[in-house]
Amino acid sequence: MCGLSGELRFDGREADVAAVGRMTAAMEARGPDGVGLWATGPVAFGHRRLKIIDLSERGAQPMVDTALGLTAVFNGCIYNYQELRDRLVDAGYRFFSTSDTEVILKAYHHWGPRCVDHFAGMFAFAVYERDTGRLVLVRDRLGIKPLYVTRDPHRLRFASTLPALLAGGGVSSDIDLVAFHHYLSFHSVVPPPHTILAGVRKLPQATIRTVEADGTTRDEVYWRPDSTRQEEHASWTADDWRDAVGERLRTAVRRRMVADVPVGVLLSGGLDSSLIVALLAEAGQRDLATFSVGFEAAGGESGDEFHYSDIIARRFGTDHHQIRVPGDRLLPAIDAAVAAMSEPMVSHDCVAFYLLSQEVARHVKVVQSGQGADEVFAGYSWYPPLATVPRGDAVDAYLRVFADRPHAELPAMVESHHLIEGDASRHFVAERFAEPGAETSVDAALRIDSTVMLVDDPVKRVDNMTMAAGLEARTPFLDHELVELAAACPPELKLASGGKGVLKDLSRPLMPVDVIDRPKGYFPVPAIRHLDGPFLARVADALTDPVARSRGLFRKDWVDEMLADPNSNRTTLGANALWQAALLEMWLQTQGV
Repeated sequence: MCGLSGELRFDGREADVAAVGRMTAAMEARGPDGVGLWATGPVAFGHRRLKIIDLSERGAQPMVDTALGLTAVFNGCIYNYQELRDRLVDAGYRFFSTSDTEVILKAYHHWGPRCVDHFAGMFAFAVYERDTGRLVLVRDRLGIKPLYVTRDPHRLRFASTLPALLAGGGVSSDIDLVAFHHYLSFHSVVPPPHTILAGVRKLPQATIRTVEADGTTRDEVYWRPDSTRQEEHASWTADDWRDAVGERLRTAVRRRMVADVPVGVLLSGGLDSSLIVALLAEAGQRDLATFSVGFEAAGGESGDEFHYSDIIARRFGTDHHQIRVPGDRLLPAIDAAVAAMSEPMVSHDCVAFYLLSQEVARHVKVVQSGQGADEVFAGYSWYPPLATVPRGDAVDAYLRVFADRPHAELPAMVESHHLIEGDASRHFVAERFAEPGAETSVDAALRIDSTVMLVDDPVKRVDNMTMAAGLEARTPFLDHELVELAAACPPELKLASGGKGVLKDLSRPLMPVDVIDRPKGYFPVPAIRHLDGPFLARVADALTDPVARSRGLFRKDWVDEMLADPNSNRTTLGANALWQAALLEMWLQTQGV
């Protein structure tokens, strides 16, 4: 797990190594164990390293293979790298390290850019071909690892974070009005390629981007899960699905233990992370380090779920760390979490993950986490109502339960010069729902959530907050083979038992029923959900700052009304609307935009 950056020039000039150095330095937290720069002619790569596999300097990056004429920078982990290494050795390749980065280089030479078809893992990487001058950028199937790009007629730059590109300089910081619309209307999710800044784009997940020496670019999407019923599964019973999911999930959890350092688990006390612990225990894992976080109550809302995480820790005898965050640590952590965001992210889970990660990183470098189960196995409240919605009515039904607010409400909160014509979010959802390969309304909702919302909300949140502490997070529920199987699973089996029925059936022989059938939880940060005192003052400062007034995103009368009654206005899914607006301004101001 690391931070990568680079530049490719199209105008005959040499790459700006100083700019790549600034981008690399901006990602120090992602890779505190080492730094590397490499340049030749029109191209330069930078890398910050977090040592997880091959702890020696032989695994350092940028990695150059002069015999093959290839140079690579890589962020992530190829879980099946040892198996691939054996295959490549049999094919005649010789290795100088034991790293998965070198496996990428050899695999690229052997199979070309579609080497990704052989990878099981999370990855973003860049490969430069010496002999052709070609640059290839790749992102993993589920978008677990990020990759941001900016370009002009003279050059292209890329980095693991958006702030790193800003550090390189020369990036337009105008607000992308389509992204702004999505931020306010699509549950704060900005789908690729957009970001909140017009000058920065993100490479979509499951994409291979080939950039020729003259700047000519082409994209290839190399993976799409099929959300339809397969003939090979026609005779399967509910027990067959449970067993198949169990087999795939066991493989996914086992794969994510591959490391040359200890691996722990973020144990929230919910079904998903508890099931990971149970499967590791079943596989013989002992003295597993687990971590839970909790906050002070506020607004009548509890700030922890220690009761449930303690049940699992006792049941499986883990080395459990219960992290209690006092109130005086929360306010400074908000600004620190905002600074760690590659893009504005509204969920108060960000602050919880930030504080949890800072503590966890004192003990381990790698953790498994339960993100993705809700989007893949139908754990959210908006899925069951869609079960009876005709496929042709799915778009409107989905937006009624998921969109933050009706499009018609935006003019009351947004200044007119930042509004766009038309409902961009509805148009985006309609396009995605119209694509073939999703039979029912639930299938269509799960597909967009697992390939769009998941990528640019929970997954991005976990990556940004853990990497801010130099901590690698691995998500077994996003193993691509498990996701493919889940997509083919009949919706009624996923919706059973109040959601995630297949996972609950799998869990019953393995763990206490109190955790399996408990009400759905989350990382609660009550002080943000119920703004008051210094937290409300911080929000007011952001929205009334002269920079915010000059930018003019939000109408002054709307801001004043929200500050006078900070906790009544909620989005469709219950988020604090005032926090949503303030978070965007806080992020823009933190980035100097």
